[in-house]
Amino acid sequence: MKTIIRAAAVAFVATAAFGTIALAGPRDKPAQGKSVGDKDYQWNAGGGEQDEALHLKPDLKNGRDVYEVCAACHLPEGWGLTDGTFPQLAGQHNKVIIKQLADIRALNRDNPTMYPFALPDQIGGPQAIADVAAYIGTLKMNPEPGMGDGKDLEHGKKLYKDNCARCHGDHGQGDNAKYYPRLEGQHYNYLVRQYQWIKEGKRRNANPDMIKQIQWMTERDTKAVLDYVSRIKPPADKIGPKGWKNPDFE
Repeated sequence: MKTIIRAAAVAFVATAAFGTIALAGPRDKPAQGKSVGDKDYQWNAGGGEQDEALHLKPDLKNGRDVYEVCAACHLPEGWGLTDGTFPQLAGQHNKVIIKQLADIRALNRDNPTMYPFALPDQIGGPQAIADVAAYIGTLKMNPEPGMGDGKDLEHGKKLYKDNCARCHGDHGQGDNAKYYPRLEGQHYNYLVRQYQWIKEGKRRNANPDMIKQIQWMTERDTKAVLDYVSRIKPPADKIGPKGWKNPDFE
C-alpha cells in the first residue's frame, strides 16, 4: 500500500508541475467568501463547513480512509517533504486542519494543487473533514524536519519571543482553541513560502494581525526566525522515531 501511495505521489507531483490536472468545473465551486483586502473581511469568521465539522464527533477509522487521498502528497506518516513542497501535517491541531480544509474548499485560500482532491466528491462532506482532522492529530511528527542554515539562530530566537510567541506559544505549540497552528518542527522552506504569501497578501485567509506584525521584518529577520522555529523540538510524545512508517498503510 505504501509503495502505491508513494508512487502516486511522484506521479501526482509530476502531473501538477505540467499543469495537466483538471480542476472542478464552475458548478462545483461554492460561493467565495471575503478575503484579505476585501471590505469588512474578518479573520476566522466561521460558518459553512467549518462550523459543521467542528460540531461532529470524529470517526478515526473513516479519517484513516479519507487520509489515503492526502497521503499521496503528505505521505502516509503525514510528514510532507523536507524541501517544503508539502507541509508536515502530523500532530497539527484539529481546528487548524478543519479551518484550512474548509477555507480551501470554499475558495477562501488559494491552493490549486490541493483543491480538486479536497472536494466533497473526493473525500466527503463536513463529517470527512472532522474525521481526517482527528486522524492527522494522532500521527507522530517527523524527528528530522527540513531546516535552514542555522547561522543566525540567536537573532531568530529573540525575534520569535518578541513577535510570535504571543499567538503561536513560547514553544511554537500554537493554540487549538484560537486556531493558531503548531509551528514547531514544520519544514523551513514551507514556513518561508507561507510567511511570504501572508506578508504579500497572497494567502487570502490570513490573519490581518499577523500581516501587520511581520511587515517590518527584513530578509535576514525572516530567515532567522523561521530557521529557529523549524528547529524547535515538539514534545517527545508527539515525535515519531527515525524511519517510522505508518502501519495503517502497510
